[in-house]
Amino acid sequence: MLYQWHEMGRQWMAPWVHLADASSRAFSDPNSWLSNLPGAQRISAYNELMHRLGKDYEKPEWDIPEVEAAGHHVPVIQQDVIVKPFCRLLRFKRYTDDPAYIEKLKAQPTVLVVAPLSGHHATLLRDTVRTLLRDHKVYVTEWIDARLVPADEGGFGLEDYVAYIQEFIRHIGADQLHVMSVCQPTVPVLAAVSLMAAAGETTPRSLVMMGGPIDARVSPTQVNDLATQNPLSWFENNVIHTVPSNYVGHGRAVYPGFLQHAGFIAMNPNRHFMSHWDFYADLVKGDLDDADAHRRFYDEYNAVLDMPAEFYLDTIRIVFQEFLLPRGEWDIGGERVNPAAISRTALLSIEGELDDIAGLGQTKAAHALCTGIPKAKRKHITVKGAGHYGIFSGRRWRDEVYPDVKAFFAKYNA
Repeated sequence: MLYQWHEMGRQWMAPWVHLADASSRAFSDPNSWLSNLPGAQRISAYNELMHRLGKDYEKPEWDIPEVEAAGHHVPVIQQDVIVKPFCRLLRFKRYTDDPAYIEKLKAQPTVLVVAPLSGHHATLLRDTVRTLLRDHKVYVTEWIDARLVPADEGGFGLEDYVAYIQEFIRHIGADQLHVMSVCQPTVPVLAAVSLMAAAGETTPRSLVMMGGPIDARVSPTQVNDLATQNPLSWFENNVIHTVPSNYVGHGRAVYPGFLQHAGFIAMNPNRHFMSHWDFYADLVKGDLDDADAHRRFYDEYNAVLDMPAEFYLDTIRIVFQEFLLPRGEWDIGGERVNPAAISRTALLSIEGELDDIAGLGQTKAAHALCTGIPKAKRKHITVKGAGHYGIFSGRRWRDEVYPDVKAFFAKYNA
């Protein structure tokens, strides 16, 4: 019933949220007489803050209309390559009329970015994708909000995730492909490639694993502690709810996005409180650049999706409670997941020194499992001063991490 109560509360609050938005605009519009009243700027700032705290945040757009690649500004078209019930495989295709430049683009490495299915939309990797497009052909997994998937499509578990990744790799063509997994998908991506290698299939040229829980026993964080301190039944009884009737996926069991968002906030409540206070102060002072940066960040951060219950519970059990991958006891479809079977694929692991989601050493643990990959084809990077998001987004990603990733792809693309 919690989901239903949440929807009722959201609908009850809607008029007040819209009123706050209208009031904010009225008291800030220079053409309105209200903007000339004493304290108008404070009233407008307060109402905008209330509006943003109460409003719904829809899935953001990718908004990558063009990129600069090899000195050229080229338009970018977003294409659906494969559409499945729980995921779309997207390609960001660059276009040009210059025949010589077309050949340069074709020669660049092909990268599949596997986005996490862990609350936020794949657009959280917008900066990652935009940067990669300078020098690569880029595909991205865009996971679909489970409340928008009809219940008659069936469930979606961690094994289904692995199968999706294998299908995408085969469709693009593993022989010329590099795979980058960010956070949660490091585990199913490693499983997918391990099973392909064990079956004698061609595997990707390289794997880049960034800030993921390959071995969640190492340097446990708050995320790990929550999973280990409660039995699986606690998660089934407390965080799994049914999608209400006003959504396409009504009747489906999910881990709702609003609960996930509450968990994100609870990890750093003081930081979020101060961020919103600073936003209010910036509006009062007229510091519109900082205020707009706050809006952009929280438009993305507050946009969350529902996760299929099967996938979430599988992840809790397999990754964070039983540690089946690092213990060598994970079976999928009757086949044992054995990362040591991978030999052709190069491996690069990347961690943030200050990561509070995937603790230091959890991603590096992949090297101890992938013993079939020669040491010369394995590399690890710890990014000094970086938190979880800093290794794939922002200045540190663009200036420090990306040059190493680009060089790694280029080396094994030859």
